Amino acid sequence: MRHTLGIDVAKAKLDCALRLPEGKFRSRIVDNTVQGFEALTAWLTKHDVSDLHVCMEATGTYWEAVAEHLSDTDFTVSVVNPARIKAFGAASGVRTKTDRVDARLIAEYCVTHHPEPWQAPSAAIRELRALVARRQALDAMCTQEKNRLLVAREAVRKDIEGHLEYLNKAIIEIEDSIRKKIDNDPDLKEQREILDSIPGLGEKTIPVLLSYYGGPPRFENARQAAAFAGLDPRQHESGSSVRGKPRLSKMGHTLLRKALYMPAMVAITKTAWGRAFRDRLASAGKTPMVIIGAMMRKLIHVAFGILKSGKPFDPALHGV
Repeated sequence: MRHTLGIDVAKAKLDCALRLPEGKFRSRIVDNTVQGFEALTAWLTKHDVSDLHVCMEATGTYWEAVAEHLSDTDFTVSVVNPARIKAFGAASGVRTKTDRVDARLIAEYCVTHHPEPWQAPSAAIRELRALVARRQALDAMCTQEKNRLLVAREAVRKDIEGHLEYLNKAIIEIEDSIRKKIDNDPDLKEQREILDSIPGLGEKTIPVLLSYYGGPPRFENARQAAAFAGLDPRQHESGSSVRGKPRLSKMGHTLLRKALYMPAMVAITKTAWGRAFRDRLASAGKTPMVIIGAMMRKLIHVAFGILKSGKPFDPALHGV
């Protein structure tokens, strides 16, 4: 007798709707913190829940901690694109929009569609991802302060320069922590060396790829890996008159796409295989921005194939 738990995720709280085997619901709100997760587990135990399928939306990064906690508790966890839940609600005729109703809707979606289980990353991957995210945040703050310094008045210039000095030091320290984290894990170290064989990838991009695609394979094919980053193409066609231009779906991790933009630029301008790829698309009439997006997706495909096969980059497979 399987229970189903729908969770509407917010930054500060989790609205939980437990669907009992007979179809009735029990509701609970907990904090989106470690203490809240423990309270949720105790609540589930109180209701004699053992076989449980948990379903939640991929809302920013706020879902990751509770998904990891519940997965570590040996519950089946599914993380669903919010667009699917919205479409399911519209098809079901749901007119009310509250967190409590959304949690029940997510549980009903789980019962009806049986979404695929989500695989939690290993502890090493989680730590590496946290370090990478912190480095990206420090880079963003550093860029902001540099921009402020350009127009700063003398009264605050010294303070901004001091903050920049602190940020640069913190970036050096976090990069050292990232290197040590990878060096201390034999599997991640080997995968880093393989990814380093791809022309265009550098020491900043490789840890980002490892933090999302490293360790045991989490995707069945390269298309799923690209979709995870929001780099899959989205078509917009209807009837005989509507023929929209294909665009990136962008329904995935923003940090991954940001990390791949500059490597894609380097690949199509500085590497032989990237220039061959660019020229082939350009001869087909593709615009520069389409080519850059295609190269970002290509980098994911190549990296996924290399990590899956364990073989380094082979230029002969890419027209070089």
